[in-house]
Amino acid sequence: MTDKYYVTTPIYYVNGAPHIGHAYTSIAADVVARWKRLEGRDVFFLTGTDEHGQKVEKAAQDAGLDPQSFTDGVAGQFRAMGEALGISNDDFIRTTEPRHKAACTALWTRLVEAGEIYLGAYEGWYAIRDEAFYGEDELITNAHGVLIAPTGAPVEWVREPSYFFRLSAWQDRLLAHYEANADFIGPGARRNEVISFVRGGLTDLSVSRTSFRWGVEVPNDPEHVMYVWLDALTNYLTATGYPDADAPRAGFWPANLHMVGKDIIRFHAVYWPAFLMAAGLPVPRRICANGWWTVEGEKMSKSVGNVIEPSALIEEFGRDAVRFFLLREMPFGNDGDYSRRALISRLNVELANDLGNLAQRSLSMIARNCEGRLPPLPSPLTDADAALLAQAAALPRLLAAAIDIQAFHTALEEAWRVIRAANGYIDHQAPWALKKTDAVRMGSVLRVLAEVIRAVATVLQPFMPDSMARMLDQLAVPADARGLAALDHPLVEGSVLPAPQGIFPRFVEEVA
Repeated sequence: MTDKYYVTTPIYYVNGAPHIGHAYTSIAADVVARWKRLEGRDVFFLTGTDEHGQKVEKAAQDAGLDPQSFTDGVAGQFRAMGEALGISNDDFIRTTEPRHKAACTALWTRLVEAGEIYLGAYEGWYAIRDEAFYGEDELITNAHGVLIAPTGAPVEWVREPSYFFRLSAWQDRLLAHYEANADFIGPGARRNEVISFVRGGLTDLSVSRTSFRWGVEVPNDPEHVMYVWLDALTNYLTATGYPDADAPRAGFWPANLHMVGKDIIRFHAVYWPAFLMAAGLPVPRRICANGWWTVEGEKMSKSVGNVIEPSALIEEFGRDAVRFFLLREMPFGNDGDYSRRALISRLNVELANDLGNLAQRSLSMIARNCEGRLPPLPSPLTDADAALLAQAAALPRLLAAAIDIQAFHTALEEAWRVIRAANGYIDHQAPWALKKTDAVRMGSVLRVLAEVIRAVATVLQPFMPDSMARMLDQLAVPADARGLAALDHPLVEGSVLPAPQGIFPRFVEEVA
């Protein structure tokens, strides 16, 4: 296993402001990046914005702005979203940057030299909203008798000169790659969808346009700009310094994980590996697609007025509560429904009651009854002590297995099994009663609880970085001892713990 780990979000399309769906994918990728850092890996985490294409050009016109000014503004909103969510990206790429245009030019040139791109003419159905071409067999007729794309986007008949990528030549090689690499696409439903699409037959892909100007110019033919998806997908290479093989980040390619929305899985799992194979470059190791969020059972829509803005959620509930809820509420890859009631329930039951109360009860008793000093570990351990400590010790292995397949809800459930077990342990051991009958045993129970809380807080850092940092502060865990490897060593007996403070207050709705 190489020490390097490269994870990406999709680069977000700048035709509109960020919403909860963008936040969800960014948080998930951030958890992976933070977990890999806890494992001691050398992590490169990329996010950014996709700023070219006819749809952006039109959105800029509608806003009365030139495309660059328009994209500058929206890219700023996505940067701000990442900062508000605590996203720990190492780079933020914009496809309007000179470094990206240079990488696109290099990849295009390489494909031309390999004989994979040729000039022809395109005639067919095109959806501006999706920036995608569709075959007639993919179109559906809506209630008004109008042909639309399977996504619901309007389509128009387009005829113009175009460069083509020989996608049809890669059908068998793509299928062979999927067969040989069972984990290349996740989850399973998306893998099946992609394989079915490729088995249905691939046609050569139009990779340039002449009907608009907002894009990367095709080398040696400035009448054409590159198809937005060839341009956009190249961002993952750009950020590694491509085509400079000696760039500081060149060693991070191929990416370990691309995290994307299910609506763009075809571009990432079909077109992208075909482009890379054709250029003689390694393909990413895994592509994982998340589902979509509805709001109180309805599709998010500006016209309905139910679009959930991450900044508003964070302001009301706090950053870590939002991060926790989005990854706890549904299995990653499935569609999910946001409801205010569900968020408040998760916050109050699992964060405030289960975890918050466990930490507050345990640490308050150490402060009151042990002079604020960490008691010694029990020797020998009782069966109950050993069982709970063993559960806590298994957390790094269990969470690693879940996070490696992006089963974030499973990872959190593993942590909560231990939290519930620890609450059962404290209730059964009753250290408040032991204070009067066996003070040494009381100290032993509290020390076991401190070790368990430390293990839980350590593995939950990627999900709730601020709250878990405060919890580890209250256990006097040094900043350089918060990785997974540090859990092999117990807390230092006799350490003076700071006064405990509640971390997850209950949320109480204001009565109008």
